[in-house]
Amino acid sequence: MQGLKHDLSKYSPSEFLTSARHYVGTRSPNELEREKYGFSYAWMHHKGRNRHHFEYWTDYSPITKQMSPVKMPLRFVVEMFCDRVAASKIYKGQAYTDSAPYEYFMRGKARTLMHPETAELTKKLLTMLKDEGEEKTFAFIRKELMKKGEY
Repeated sequence: MQGLKHDLSKYSPSEFLTSARHYVGTRSPNELEREKYGFSYAWMHHKGRNRHHFEYWTDYSPITKQMSPVKMPLRFVVEMFCDRVAASKIYKGQAYTDSAPYEYFMRGKARTLMHPETAELTKKLLTMLKDEGEEKTFAFIRKELMKKGEY
């Protein structure tokens, strides 16, 4: 069911119309919307409705009184991993390698904005993909990680 519901908000007018208007095929339409307006309304809408995005998992800390990352549930970390692999395959096309999602993760700031345990698990899965390939990584997720149910 989780897979069927993945990214359904992309069909809402606020996301779909932006994607259609700014589509180029080699990068996210949200990046182009950001360049044009200084922010992406479609992304703001999307990340607030899809729990496989780490940005969804922030809240005000009762201790610091500031926005802080929250540890993501395992099933959404796995969905985020799959989403990153799929996006890399789409944007890289023929140039895709199993190291592409890892390289993207390491170049960006996501790992510093995620809850430390979420970032650690994400990096572990992306490293495994890079070093051992898709088949072994997905087998590990199914047989080891999901069996434990937490990280």
